[in-house]
Amino acid sequence: MTDTGSLKLLRTSDMEKHRRLILDIHVEVRTEFGLMDNPFNSVERFDERLASYASRDGWEVVIAYQADEPAGYIFGSPLMRGSQWWSSMRQPQPDEFTQETGSRTFAVQEVLVREAFRGTAGAGTSRLLHETLLAERDEERATLLVDPTRSEGRLKAVYESWGYRNIGDQQPFADSPVFATMLRDPLRQ
Repeated sequence: MTDTGSLKLLRTSDMEKHRRLILDIHVEVRTEFGLMDNPFNSVERFDERLASYASRDGWEVVIAYQADEPAGYIFGSPLMRGSQWWSSMRQPQPDEFTQETGSRTFAVQEVLVREAFRGTAGAGTSRLLHETLLAERDEERATLLVDPTRSEGRLKAVYESWGYRNIGDQQPFADSPVFATMLRDPLRQ
């Protein structure tokens, strides 16, 4: 674990050891925002996505703790050659933009922070988790998806303040929201 002020950060690729914790935080935070009624956010559907993401080469999770209490997590993985990440874009991107090598783009697949830990650790727990995850990555750029209708656009604005820009929209699953596709290029800022 890395100590950053009052938060301790654990970086790992062992999803099975931390699966229950990730699922519990998912339910807690999504329930708080009234999102658990949506089948896309059900524990079963999220667990399927989590298992799929964690099976990819290079997948990592960073979990924040404060006094042994879990505060939140972030996870992601590199987009491998042949990745379908860009295939559901509503504004198709040029081939040279979407061709993945396994070391070009890191996809941030989830970041959640429990309510009691939001706005902590100076720049915020989510920012600390995000920058910690990316700090040891070698990819050229990072991407993430955000529902622009949530929190009246404030979450999207947070990602923009972290150096991301909106490059279009996509709906990667039939039952998912239409997400804003965000890109941070270069990876570190």
